[in-house]
Amino acid sequence: MIKKLLILLLALNINAAAQTTAKLLNEKPALIPMPQQIEWKKEQFALKNYQGIVVKNASLQKEAELLQKQLKELGLIIPIKKGTAANEPSIILELGKVNIPNSTTEAYTISITARAITITGAGKAGVFYGLQTLKQIIDADKNVTACNITDWPSFSWRGYMIDAGRNYQPMDLLKQQIDVIAAYKLNIFHFHFTEDIAWRLESKLYPQLTAPETMLRNKGKFYTQNDLKELISYCKARYITLLPEIDMPGHSAAFKRALKTDMQSDTGLAIVKNILKEFCDTFDVPYLHIGADEVKITNKNFLPEVISLVEKQGKKVIGWEPGGEFTESTIRQLWMEDATKVSANPKVKYIDSRHLYINHMDPQESVVSIFKGKIANLDKGNDAALGGTLCVWPDRRVSKPEDVFMQTAVYPAILTFAERSWRGGGQPDWLTYVGLDGSAEVKVFKEFEHRLIKHKNRYFSKMPFPYQPQAHLKWKFYGPFNNQGDLTKQFYPEETKDIDTSKAALTAVGGTFILRHWWGDLVKGLLEKPEENTTWYATTKIWSDNDQLQNFWIGFNNISRSYGSDSPDKGTWDNRKSKVSINGKLIPPPLWKQAGAKGNLELPLIDEGYEYREPTKVQLKKGWNTILVKLPVGSFKGKDWQNPEKWMFTVVPWL
Repeated sequence: MIKKLLILLLALNINAAAQTTAKLLNEKPALIPMPQQIEWKKEQFALKNYQGIVVKNASLQKEAELLQKQLKELGLIIPIKKGTAANEPSIILELGKVNIPNSTTEAYTISITARAITITGAGKAGVFYGLQTLKQIIDADKNVTACNITDWPSFSWRGYMIDAGRNYQPMDLLKQQIDVIAAYKLNIFHFHFTEDIAWRLESKLYPQLTAPETMLRNKGKFYTQNDLKELISYCKARYITLLPEIDMPGHSAAFKRALKTDMQSDTGLAIVKNILKEFCDTFDVPYLHIGADEVKITNKNFLPEVISLVEKQGKKVIGWEPGGEFTESTIRQLWMEDATKVSANPKVKYIDSRHLYINHMDPQESVVSIFKGKIANLDKGNDAALGGTLCVWPDRRVSKPEDVFMQTAVYPAILTFAERSWRGGGQPDWLTYVGLDGSAEVKVFKEFEHRLIKHKNRYFSKMPFPYQPQAHLKWKFYGPFNNQGDLTKQFYPEETKDIDTSKAALTAVGGTFILRHWWGDLVKGLLEKPEENTTWYATTKIWSDNDQLQNFWIGFNNISRSYGSDSPDKGTWDNRKSKVSINGKLIPPPLWKQAGAKGNLELPLIDEGYEYREPTKVQLKKGWNTILVKLPVGSFKGKDWQNPEKWMFTVVPWL
């Protein structure tokens, strides 16, 4: 009897192992961005079988050397060979026609067979992007899966912007970001380096611009002309265009401190022109961003004369919209206004950055919002709608440069934006949650999230990547209950022991929920018709195989990194009396390091956000655990513009 039982257990283990192996073999490489067309096949081939890198076009030597370096990092030494492939398995790089719906040198194809891995690019950029995809296809055992890929971008402009004017970033950190965006096929690095806080680009004509005494933060930290030339070259080698921004005439208090004059004065305009001539003569870039936002124009000649000068220097001009009165030739970067006004004029080219300021977003929200967004309200770009730029504006002082990437989900957002800007599509509204339970949009997001987490684990183990899986979490919401302005008032969901017996108002999927967005109807929260002076409850169940302490991300007011928002008061999660419990036991809020501190842009955030403090440790019991969140709200009007009413919560177990 015992012998038969052992045989049965052995058979079950073998069967389970076989099923696991089969699942691993059937799971295809997690690619970001997902190619436009892909046909996977069953076969797999060892990379070591390929005996050479064949360069069919001499102009692809740089790409061949890049591939050779990538393979060497995997322990594979494969020589570069020119001409045609010998009678041996090879990796072939070539230029050629790619049959796609539009005309772009960024298109490519990949064919993987036992005889050859062939990457064909419509241009050198296409071959480079094919190499990025091939890198993701290679698995941990150095095998590649047979496939046919045809791929091209939906938008020609796929940008990422970092503000290094307010908080200086060292060169190695800038290069790290450039490496990441290159790996995910973004092609614009928007570099914002002048601000009220500091002017951070060297001028030989006006060295006082970068004098330490003119800077309010990171005194003496700036980029030399050689630094910027180095970054431009670094970008070019990765098929990225560096877009420099010299913000004018607004955001220029540092200029005024250094040169003792306002930009819009006659003296100031003359100096600006000299700076622009120096810049255009010094740097080989096709565009110059002149900002022109958030300022009252007092000199009507300022923008026309600046734009004319820059264009005569052979550069295309870009400015923020809404902003100044630009010429038709000025490319607009949308940051707040709907695209309708700009897109009504077919002669005006534009870039979309609306609701792409991730410094305002909760990390879990940022991935959802960007994935669901529709760039320029279009499925694909055109001659006017060039594409979009993801922006990081850390207005608030940070203790160290790396904090920007802990406090804002920069890399998760970049990967998500890469997916959306390359593939196109999305939904027309700005949405903040995964979706209602059972909806098709949940399934679509879950598939992307699966790939995102694969990339987090494989490529970002040594870099900040503040994102946790959330598409598996299903929440039931109960409400609204009229609290009559009493945020402590209790209702039946926190009084009953079995809330599941009650019918929920709605069931939704995710880990972060914004019930009503602080920007009102512009961005859609979970509730279709939110009401002031109401209380809602949310509940979910978490399974645990054992009694254990589990790390959670828990938060209620994710403070924007662009506002001087107050820190939570001692003993509270937020200013709305929000609560969270596990199995009927309240989970206490953190012991805030600067509890009750009044908002101040010069006071760095320390632990106010769940993503950059120690996770909350929650005691789970074996089996199912019930989490209940209480979400009261009074007025939707915040204390002031620095403290908007963020009616939201995040509860996510670490996986």
